[in-house]
Amino acid sequence: MVKKNTCVFISGQGSNLKNLIFFSRDNIFPIKISLVISDNKNAYGLNYAKKFQIPYLLINTRSKNYENKILSNLKKYNISFICLAGYMKMISNNLIRIYQKKIINIHPSLLPKFKGLNTFNRILKNKEKKTGCTVHYVNDKLDGGSTIIQKSFFIDKKDNELDLKRKTQKLEHRAFPEAIIKIFSQN
Repeated sequence: MVKKNTCVFISGQGSNLKNLIFFSRDNIFPIKISLVISDNKNAYGLNYAKKFQIPYLLINTRSKNYENKILSNLKKYNISFICLAGYMKMISNNLIRIYQKKIINIHPSLLPKFKGLNTFNRILKNKEKKTGCTVHYVNDKLDGGSTIIQKSFFIDKKDNELDLKRKTQKLEHRAFPEAIIKIFSQN
């Protein structure tokens, strides 16, 4: 099997990046992580790129030419698939157009509920009984692309934001690889 050269965009801890690196080392997993891009020079997830000798790129989303920098690096590393794993910026319409149906994101709620930021806080304030995560295609609407896979759990009355985050990340670490396998088994 020829693995798809994949770029993972991150902004923070990188637990999903670490998990995808682990899965990508399996011969039957359809992607190879060939590049990591971050908008945060302090993102802990960059340590995984360094540890596993994966090229990485830091971008400043306030600079004018950052998108050209992204596009030239995606081309340089022959990237054909993109995973957004805790990347906290919107992807440009130009990038979405170029990589149509080739960019996926993982979001810590059962979309279409609780799009955007501060998800766990809003879930608790809304007194939800159930939550989870969604892997979806990226389009030009915030967390609006079609769903690939969802995983859920029931919220305990004692759960706080940190509890929800831990439980959700545990599901994310199953959902993201499953979604990738699902996508490439359909092709």
